[in-house]
Amino acid sequence: MNYKDFLESKKHTLGEFGFEPNFIPDMAFDFQREIISRAVKKGRIAVFADTGLGKTLIQLSIAQNIVNHTNKKVLILTPLAVAFQFIIEAKKIGIEDIEYSKDGTHSKSIVICNYERLHYFNSTDFEGVVLDESSILKNFDGKIKNQITSFVKKLPYRFLSTATPSPNDFIELGTSSEALGYMGYMDMLGKFFKNNQNSVDGSNRNIGEKFYLKPHAEKSFFAWVNQWSIMIKMPSDLGFSNERYILPELIINKHTVKNESTISVDGQVQMFNIVAKSFHEIRHEQRETIKERCQKAVELAKGKTSVYWCNLNDESKLLKELDPEAIEIRGSMSIEKKEDILIKFANGEIKRIITKAKITGMGLNWQHCQHSVFFPTYSYEQYYQAIRRFWRFGQKNDVVIDMVISDGQTRVLEALQQKTKKAIELYEQLTENVNSVFEDNKKEFNTEISKPKFI
Repeated sequence: MNYKDFLESKKHTLGEFGFEPNFIPDMAFDFQREIISRAVKKGRIAVFADTGLGKTLIQLSIAQNIVNHTNKKVLILTPLAVAFQFIIEAKKIGIEDIEYSKDGTHSKSIVICNYERLHYFNSTDFEGVVLDESSILKNFDGKIKNQITSFVKKLPYRFLSTATPSPNDFIELGTSSEALGYMGYMDMLGKFFKNNQNSVDGSNRNIGEKFYLKPHAEKSFFAWVNQWSIMIKMPSDLGFSNERYILPELIINKHTVKNESTISVDGQVQMFNIVAKSFHEIRHEQRETIKERCQKAVELAKGKTSVYWCNLNDESKLLKELDPEAIEIRGSMSIEKKEDILIKFANGEIKRIITKAKITGMGLNWQHCQHSVFFPTYSYEQYYQAIRRFWRFGQKNDVVIDMVISDGQTRVLEALQQKTKKAIELYEQLTENVNSVFEDNKKEFNTEISKPKFI
């Protein structure tokens, strides 16, 4: 290989890497058929489909298409306790050559495993990979995340799927593009963005604070995203009817407990309790009101099938003491133990669980539950994903979410409202530009260099 060929092999390109679909389930809805067909033809694509739109069916169908086309295996990576949902769905659509592997051994064509167990597997055994709830990658440490990214890049057929591309972190879109073999996030930043430091620093992942879309590049950016992704909140986004997808009412209640303690700012004890602004002040608010917030949470969930979403270990411990019927999920538990609790809750064998959104907030279907108590943080994704475990297509009843905060945490809720607005804007931009054409114009340096006369 010469140097020019080497550079060509490293180039991130847009293109078609797939084939004509060979399997679409009879039970698939019209818009699901469209997504399956477009994804298989593309070969490498991200499906940003909202919760309850049938991503499991879509991903299984994509996997079966690859198996039929290549006669080789496909790996599906999922969050904890989600694998069994794939097995159930597979039976419904007639896919039998499928298994859930916990230790790396496999004999079926479609293999499902958790992200945390990927180290048991070898990429050479597979022709394609499907990442369910791919935005969960940011919850893992660098080692696991790098392992997943490296695994994905070695396979010819790659599919990412999530309901929530982050509204204030465009780098997530860049890393998704790079994992699929398209433009990398550093190239994306340089092409479409500027920041207030007049530099491109890929090590800074908080892009919402420092980076902004170049005004003249906004349309091109969303057109580019649509070249390698499908964004759908409702079937009508792809031109189909929303008749089956009208959700019941979502009722969000705010409950405020009083913080009786004082806070120290720059070494000065404040006479009155203030609204928390800095990270230090927010942590102070959380810790000083654990008892009051947990007592209120238990009061709100009493007698109901419910989920307590907390953030601190001390909150989880106290909730368990105050509600002995609730089952606690701790980060220190084994994967097997966590899965067992989550499956039992999904099956109605457990009435209430105590957990954290970063542990169990992705991919689970809990339409049997219509109530939750949530201790909010600044994370929009955790908030959105936690709520959508219950308020999703297939839910028959109104869903009540009780948000419990202290009187000094009002800025947290304000931030979530702002991020919700940003998420809606991102979605609207993507859907508005779904048919836009992106042209990646590159400069060709083919003019002969003019040398000074003295050389």
